[in-house]
Amino acid sequence: MTRVAAIDCGTNSIRLLIADVDGNGSSSTLTDVVREMRVVRLGQGVDATGELAQEALDRTFAATSDYAGLIREHGAGKVRFVATSATRDARNRKVFVDGIREILGVEPEVITGDEEAALSFAGASSVLPSRGAAPVLVVDLGGGSTEFVLGDASGVIAAKSVDVGCVRMTERHLRNDPPSAEQIAAAEADVDAAISEAGLAVPLDRTTAVVGVAGSVTTITAHALRLPEYSPGIIHGTELPLGTFGEACTDLLEMSKADRAGLPYMHPGRVDVIGAGGLVWRRVLERLAEVTEGRITSAVASEHDILDGIALSIS
Repeated sequence: MTRVAAIDCGTNSIRLLIADVDGNGSSSTLTDVVREMRVVRLGQGVDATGELAQEALDRTFAATSDYAGLIREHGAGKVRFVATSATRDARNRKVFVDGIREILGVEPEVITGDEEAALSFAGASSVLPSRGAAPVLVVDLGGGSTEFVLGDASGVIAAKSVDVGCVRMTERHLRNDPPSAEQIAAAEADVDAAISEAGLAVPLDRTTAVVGVAGSVTTITAHALRLPEYSPGIIHGTELPLGTFGEACTDLLEMSKADRAGLPYMHPGRVDVIGAGGLVWRRVLERLAEVTEGRITSAVASEHDILDGIALSIS
C-alpha cells in the first residue's frame, strides 16, 4: 500500500486528495485519507485576457501552501500536481509553474485536454460497476473546459476536450443577474458548437450510459434532490432521468445569485457560475438524447473524477 497526494488545479477550484493506494494499475483501489476543495478561480479573466490574474495566482498559491502542510502532516510519499484548462490557455503560465514548484517541491504538470479526459475516465470508472463492452460516456464539466470520454472495460475508446465550462461561459455570455434570453441563446450556440466538435472525435451515438463528474454536475444533482445540505455520499452514484436534470439546470440558470446563495448545498464559490454549469449540462444531455435516438434516458452523477484518476496514476 502506498500513500499518495493528488492535486487537481482547474479553472474554478483546486482540490487535494491524500489516499492510500492498494494494488497496481487498473486493479488499484483508493482509500481516502484527506479530500479537500478550495474555490480559487484561477481562471478569472483568462478567456478575455489570455493571462492568469495576479490575485488569482495569489489565491491559488495560498491554497497550495495549505495543501503542502497537509501532505507533510499525513506523510504522503508521492505527489502529483496537475493543472488543466485555465493554465493551458495562459501566456504567463510560467509564473504559475515556478510558484507551485517553489511551494510544493514538485514540478506541476500542465496537461493536455486529451490527458485530462483520460484521467477523468480513470477516476470515474474506478468506482462504477463494470459494464464490459458497453461504452460509457464520462462528461467532465469543468470551469474552463468540458471533456467527453467514451470508454469501456478495456479503457478509453475516444476523447475530446472542448473550451466550454461554467466560468468561461459565465464570463463570456451570462453577465446579467439573472441572464437574459439573448445571453442564454449565445451561450447555447457556443455549447452546441463545442458538442459538435466533440462529436467529430468521439462517437457519441455509441453511448449506452452517461456519467457526469465535477462540481457543476454534483451541485445540480444536489439541487434536483433538494438536499438539506451538500452530501457527497448521497450524490455519488445518483441516477436521475434526463428531464429531472434538465429541470434542475433550468431552475439554477434562471435564478438570481441571491437565491442561489440561499440554497443549503450551494458552495459560495459556485454561486455566480452554476447557472452556466446548468446550461452546459442541460444541453449536453439534450444532445445525447438526440444522437442516441432516445436510447439515453438518464444520467449518473459521480463524486469521483480526475482527482481520483491522478491519485491512481501515481502508484
